[in-house]
Formats: sequence, structure tokens, C-alpha cells
Amino acid sequence: MSTRTLTYAQAINEAMSEEMERDERVFIMGEDVGAMGGVFGVTKGLQKQFGNERVIDTPISEMFIVGGAVGAALTGMRPIAELQFADFIHNASDETLHKMAKWRYMHGGKLTVPMVLRLPEGATGGSGAEHSQCPEAELLPHAGIYIVIPSNPADAKGLLKSAIRDDNPVAFFEHKMLYATSGEVPEEEVLIPLGEANVCRKGSDVTVVSWGRMVSLAMEAAESAASQGISVEVIDTRGLRPLDTDAILASVAKTGRLIITHEAPLSGGAAGEIAAIVAEHGLDFLAAPIRRVCGTDTPMPQNPALERFALPTTAALLDAITAQLA
Repeated sequence: MSTRTLTYAQAINEAMSEEMERDERVFIMGEDVGAMGGVFGVTKGLQKQFGNERVIDTPISEMFIVGGAVGAALTGMRPIAELQFADFIHNASDETLHKMAKWRYMHGGKLTVPMVLRLPEGATGGSGAEHSQCPEAELLPHAGIYIVIPSNPADAKGLLKSAIRDDNPVAFFEHKMLYATSGEVPEEEVLIPLGEANVCRKGSDVTVVSWGRMVSLAMEAAESAASQGISVEVIDTRGLRPLDTDAILASVAKTGRLIITHEAPLSGGAAGEIAAIVAEHGLDFLAAPIRRVCGTDTPMPQNPALERFALPTTAALLDAITAQLA
């Protein structure tokens, strides 16, 4: 399969362009997504390509963006709605957690809500407490929403195309620190199934489970551990719902040790839910306690120097890996 190098942002842009070409029901809406190309430039050029009726600049109202996308989806369109920061999902909590999540179920499946909500997340070096969160775990109690979180350009494109075509609403989290990262993306169309984990690195001593930006840190820690003779298996879940529990349990059955890492604070984070699943279904596999390497239980500092102390690091992951075998 032939590939070319794209950035994470370019891969997302290309996925949207291809799906809008393929299906006239697909359109984009959000603050500054048109001429500006989005606050991070991810929709750049799409309004020029498809016109302002399909790439729609909205008022500064998250309630309108999410609620409008839900309404459009209910009437047969396939909207891609963008919030400038994932943190702002709280401003549209009723539209997201009640309407977007529940209306397919509440109407007995007679109505579908085929929409994607794009959510730039994560700390970026001084964006502050209200613009730096990774709130994906906050959607876990709301079972109607798929939660997809790509870690690299190829997955960003393949997962987004699948998300746009799915009849369920998808919260699509994009870490802002990944936008400029590059990777090989297939030239041919590749649809990555939602809920299928990727084993990024095979190993036999310790399993590290993660998603989004933390996958690259897990890979760095695994490489450092290899120099110490420790074989680490890295699993990228690619999101939280659907969750590939079979892949996680199969890896833990092989290694007997599990570390879960995410950028969001430890308390209430998705690592706790995954740890509970493994404890319930794979306790006999474990040769050591499950460890979590996550953000601190503090609001994100505005000061970039302090921000570093609130985030999990490659060094912290390496320490956890070696401690598992102590």
C-alpha cells in the first residue's frame, strides 16, 4: 500500500474533504471553521472547496453548535460540528449528554443521530485550566456516544472517515499537541473500525494501555525499557467506546502486568474503569498490582513551567514499568 507523509491536522482535513465529496449530506459547522479554517487551521480551505452552505461559520454558542448538529442529524444530514476546545463541551452539556447521547435510544431507533463532534483537547504549554483538559472520561456514563481518540495521522484519517459514516453520534477527540506531528498515511482509502485497538509494539513483560498523545510517550518509555532488558507491549485503544477489552485482556494474559496512562487527572479518569474491567475479568492473569500513570488532581496551571508538573511524563512511565518488575 502506497503512503505519503501528512500531519495529523492535514489527515483530518483530508478525511473531511473526501467524505464531503462522497456524500452531499456531510457538512461542517463551528466557530471560525470557514475563511479562518478553524482556530487550529484544521478546516483550512474547505469552505473555498465546498462553499459557505456546507462549511458554516456559527455564532459563539456551543449550545447552538451541538444542538444544531443534533437537529440536522435527526433530519438526515451528517454534520461534523467543531468546538474550539474540548473543555467547552460543558457549555453544551444538555445538548451533548441528553440530546446527542440519548435521542436514538429514546425514539426506539426510529431516529438516528449520525454526527461527529470534533473536540480539540489537551495541554499545549500555557493555555490554562479552561482550555487544556482531556474530558473524554466524562462522557463514559452517557452510553449513547462513541468516544474516539486517534494517536497518529493515519488513524486520525481512518477513524474520522468511519465516524462520519457511523449512525451513532461520535465524540472525536484530537490532542492539540498532535496537530503538527507527521506520519505515513495510505493514499488508498482505509476505514479503521471504531472500537478496534492497535498493538503498537509487541512485548512480553508489561502491558501499557493508552490513547491519544500519551501513546507516543508510552512508545518512548517502552524503547527506554528495552535498553534495560524489559519487553513492553503498548496498546493504543484508539478511544474509550467501543472499547476493545479483548485486546487488553489478551495482552495482560500474556504479560501479567498492566499500566494504564492518560493525560487527564487520575481521579475519575478512564484508567480506573479499565483497571476495574481487568480486575473483574482478568485478575488471575496479574502478577503485580495494576498501576496508573495519569495527570495530577489539580486544575491545569497557566504557567507552562508549572504545567509540566501536572502532566504524566515518559520518565514517570518508565519508573512505573521498572517498578512492575521489581
